[in-house]
Amino acid sequence: MIQVLRNWFDRYLSDEEAVVLLIFLVVVFAIILTLGNMLAPVIAGVIFAFLMDGLVSRLSERKVPHLVSVSLVFALFMAALLSVLLVILPLAWNQVTALFQELPRLLKVLEERLAKLSAEYPTILPPDEVTTWVKSAGVEVGQIGQWVLSTSLASIPGLVAVMIYLVLVPMLVFFFMKDKEMIPAWFARLLPGKRKLMTRVWVEMNEQVANYVRGKAMEILIVGVVTYVAFALMGLKYATLLGVLVGMSVIVPYIGAAVVTIPVAVVGFLQWGWGGDFVWLMVVYGIIQALDGNVLVPLLFSEVVNLHPVAIIVAVLVFGGLWGFWGVFFAIPLATLIKAVMTAWPRSVDRPPDQAPGDGPPPSVSSRAA
Repeated sequence: MIQVLRNWFDRYLSDEEAVVLLIFLVVVFAIILTLGNMLAPVIAGVIFAFLMDGLVSRLSERKVPHLVSVSLVFALFMAALLSVLLVILPLAWNQVTALFQELPRLLKVLEERLAKLSAEYPTILPPDEVTTWVKSAGVEVGQIGQWVLSTSLASIPGLVAVMIYLVLVPMLVFFFMKDKEMIPAWFARLLPGKRKLMTRVWVEMNEQVANYVRGKAMEILIVGVVTYVAFALMGLKYATLLGVLVGMSVIVPYIGAAVVTIPVAVVGFLQWGWGGDFVWLMVVYGIIQALDGNVLVPLLFSEVVNLHPVAIIVAVLVFGGLWGFWGVFFAIPLATLIKAVMTAWPRSVDRPPDQAPGDGPPPSVSSRAA
């Protein structure tokens, strides 16, 4: 057993840089895991700075002074943030409030629609089961209403933290963009001078994470806006709320699209019943999802390392369980980081059991032939 562990150590941890990289990753992981809530404004600031850095770089390439570029992009960021806070969120909240006010009426409509379907297809939808489903739905709606009320009351103290974040995050975004060269250089001075492996992993992941964050933000915006416009043109109720839900669903690959289909189908069924309008709604929604998966995603994420769907789902479950929303958002970059580290990790050549550690690798076939 000791010999097996020794061989494994010699193969994967005999390189000094590999040990330093392993310690660095463990320390960073421990800091985020234990101090993630306190560092949430910093993490959000880094994310938004990644989003804006591309525009700053393009303006700098056009000979615009760096501080002027940062100021212009920061003004654009603040305008977008205020638009979300003052326009999109109030509209979505109003529709959430209207939805909860209409829930009793919607339950009656649901019961009538299901009763009609039960009369037409009694073998598929027995009347007794329909009644049981409606009663269960009523109980669940009551519990959801109580949960929303209790959550709203309990979250009142959290509004102070939200207001603090609204001040801290923009400040951090500005300084991260302004001092994007100085801050990494300061951290680099804390690391060992010999860090070729760490630099290679950092350069690769810096580009890929930046591309992923910008691409994911663009995907959320495009899918959300297109969904809202399509639903509004069709006259679907709660188009703003559903547009926000569909846009945010792209954060979780595969799972998000499947889950958000349920509220879209339920709202359409309650509004139009099982008819032509409902069918057209699901066709339009399916087209949006197909264009997102087959056209938009390949265009936005062409430079991101491909991962197997199973690896993506596992990463979403693991990192989402550890860090909540941000863990889900960064599940793919984190999985890509693990893959990049595993690929770049130095490995020594296996040696025979009787070979001393300093004797070097066994001679090749060509050298023995010589």
